[in-house]
Amino acid sequence: MKHLFSALFLSAASILPLSAQQTQKPVLHGRNWMAITGKPLAATAGAMTFQKGGNAVDAACAMLAATCTMWDTLSWGGETQVLIYNPKTKKVLAINAMGVAPTGATADFFKNKGYNFPPEYGALAATTPGTPGGLIYMLINYGTLSLEQVLAPAMEMAAGYPIEAQAANSMERGKELIKQWPYSKKVFLTHPGEKREAPEAGEIFVQKDLLTTLTKMVAAEKTALKQGKNRKQALMAAYDRFYKGDIAKEFVRGCQEQGGLITMEDLAKWKPIEEEPLTVNYKGIDVYKLQQWTQGPVMLQALNILENFDLKSMGYNSPKYIHTLYQAMNLSFADRDFYYGDPATTPKGPIKGLLSKEYAKQRAGLIQYDKNNPDIGPGNPYPFEGKTNPYLNLLKQRGFDQDTTKRNFAPKHDLGQLNQMPDDLYQDRLWRGTTSIEAADKEGWVVSVTPSGGWLPACIAGETGIGMSQRMQSFVLDSTLNPFNLVAPGKRPRVTLSPSLALKNGRPFLSSAVQGGDTQDQNLLQFFLNVTEFGMNVQQASEAANINTNQLWLSLGGTKTEDRKPKPGQILLNSNTSTATREELKKMGYFLSFSDRTSGPINAIYFDWTHGSLWGGSSNHGEDYGIGW
Repeated sequence: MKHLFSALFLSAASILPLSAQQTQKPVLHGRNWMAITGKPLAATAGAMTFQKGGNAVDAACAMLAATCTMWDTLSWGGETQVLIYNPKTKKVLAINAMGVAPTGATADFFKNKGYNFPPEYGALAATTPGTPGGLIYMLINYGTLSLEQVLAPAMEMAAGYPIEAQAANSMERGKELIKQWPYSKKVFLTHPGEKREAPEAGEIFVQKDLLTTLTKMVAAEKTALKQGKNRKQALMAAYDRFYKGDIAKEFVRGCQEQGGLITMEDLAKWKPIEEEPLTVNYKGIDVYKLQQWTQGPVMLQALNILENFDLKSMGYNSPKYIHTLYQAMNLSFADRDFYYGDPATTPKGPIKGLLSKEYAKQRAGLIQYDKNNPDIGPGNPYPFEGKTNPYLNLLKQRGFDQDTTKRNFAPKHDLGQLNQMPDDLYQDRLWRGTTSIEAADKEGWVVSVTPSGGWLPACIAGETGIGMSQRMQSFVLDSTLNPFNLVAPGKRPRVTLSPSLALKNGRPFLSSAVQGGDTQDQNLLQFFLNVTEFGMNVQQASEAANINTNQLWLSLGGTKTEDRKPKPGQILLNSNTSTATREELKKMGYFLSFSDRTSGPINAIYFDWTHGSLWGGSSNHGEDYGIGW
């Protein structure tokens, strides 16, 4: 492989590593437990659950319930994806609580309505709800407390809590959409007809319908226990009431009334799945991600590519490092955009080939040392698992040639505006949020969650108080974009949601997650490298300046193809990036934009086996907050 860089590069780092700087938030220290999530009140719910004697799974479920009750970034009708380290088996397991496309959700159905992608908002954007089932599954198999105990903080909040400015202002900004949905209007616009119709920050926000729904679930559990049922059977009674009982009937009625497709059969047939996570080893550290129905393998592919280079010698955020990182991410995202999709349906993606070290070495060899390559497309991983690629014709239709020496054009589907900076709407879609949850305890349980769906402005399903998911928009309707992620009833969309776990010497090393749409695995990759290559502690690494690439297909937002197209060469840098680094990157064909905070809202836990303690990190990017003991 060619030597990657020439002496023309400047060697000085663009930003002083945070290992030499004071962080804006303190690192958290704990001996017994750690609870971190995207909202301070929800972190308190996790702490309350630990104080009840719950383990990290119980606490994660309590934080999940609380964040769903606080709207803004997710609701109860959304989806949950989880990695858990089980200290009893000493293994990492994955829980897939992603909803599926409902009956009638076909490519032709949406195309006939004039869409290039399923819609962003409303009942037609909804997959079946996954979070309630995922939460109950976690409790049954790995938790210790009852549903009543775990939901207690969320139920108290549903009865009325002082709403924070971020959610209240989101309701106000989205009120024109909200007014189209009668059940959402009733919940969110508490001052109808006034200049400000949404709640004010600090106002006691009451959700009577949601409280009724949660009360029904707890009542089902309590009734089962009174009838002599065991803990698992009681929790399943709550599950069945949500997915098969009166809650399900009202959810379906409210969904269909507003034009949605979800049926009672769709809810009854759906189940959370426990699956084997995917993993690669990076310099002695085993990194785990969910399967390719998420974008998680992007980080694994990028690590495999970057393992071919001496990143530490380049220097943190030097031009060499930024360029190498950007190119590795572009190569990985090009594969994501074509090959990732629900592995429980056919066709199944070539994940073995995509994660092979040999394939990564081949991809690394495509990196040009002196300039950005705007024409990077999907590779051909099939030979690396002993198969022939059945989609070479699709790749040619899309405008890619496997002989990269002949490629001197931008692929027709991927031709972006190379000299146009991202607008606010594009950036919103790139970063479109969720939340993240991190929990760990002294028994060794570790939980990393990236739940989402049902964010504001949310369409509420009938009198349930539950906002429906908007995840249908992550499907494609055109197989030339991605034959593995073509919408179909019963199929899970390929989502951006991507928790991380890493083990070193067989023991937990790092647990991390972040919100932010297509930037999630970009920021988690750099967080991991900040710790492993540049010696930052978990808080320093969570605040450190990252870069983001826009050279990818957006997973969220917009119903037209042009809304989602990659923007080759566009890069987000920290505002403190030096003039010399900026100029060097411009020479390599990059189009620069800047932000004061570029870490992403990372939440993470580091396991200090030397001292027997937990270190928590929660970035200074947003409202994320942690509590340790």
